Amino acid sequence: MDDRLYIDPELVQFYDLENEGGDDVDFIMRFVGDAGSVLDLGCGTGALTAMLANGRAVTGADPAPAMLDVARKRPGGDRVEWVEGDARSLRLGKSFDLVLLTGHAFQVFLTAEDQRAALDTIAAHLAPGGRFIFDSRNPLAREWLEWGPDDSRRIIEHPTFGAVEAWNDAVRDEASGIVSYDTFYRIPADGRQFHARSRIAFPAQEPLAAVMAEAGLVVDRWLGSWQGAPYAPDMREIIPIGHKG
Repeated sequence: MDDRLYIDPELVQFYDLENEGGDDVDFIMRFVGDAGSVLDLGCGTGALTAMLANGRAVTGADPAPAMLDVARKRPGGDRVEWVEGDARSLRLGKSFDLVLLTGHAFQVFLTAEDQRAALDTIAAHLAPGGRFIFDSRNPLAREWLEWGPDDSRRIIEHPTFGAVEAWNDAVRDEASGIVSYDTFYRIPADGRQFHARSRIAFPAQEPLAAVMAEAGLVVDRWLGSWQGAPYAPDMREIIPIGHKG
């Protein structure tokens, strides 16, 4: 984990302001049902994780200490077991009724080998009868085309700095399919600017299905949105839901 967007406290302070949750959080809160234990891989600052911990045994794992620092301090954070760990190699020695990897965190794994390793971790932590769910942006939707400076420019209200200017820029490597995108925050009051460059993969549904099968994961449903619509090539999301075979 060397992405400043997640490891630098100066940038992490903007994370929750940009990721308030929406249909994905609503879906997961319904989907969790009567699961008594949950593992949230790539939990970030733990907003969803803490919500899930009401009456459940919940573990949140993330490789970025700066994100976990925020998670531990949030309301309800004391109900969660927070673990610093990489989803490719994490082995907790226990199993869970539900394992999730949301917020498009799966896309930080840039190679098929790393993706398989993360899927192996999901399989390794599923209890008998347990379920998994994760999400990845559909490459056919070409969402990165919307991440140019003009389309992405926005104002964020920061509790200390007030109105902060934010924008992105992105370029896709045609050979690998990997998208490199820049995130900028500028504080108008004093001109300070924060910047991070990130890289994410956009695996297509068919190769993703193949590597999931190699990991012993069985998909019960493919969704194409957090509203619950079935996956189709024109949908923006790829959301597999399933169990260990």
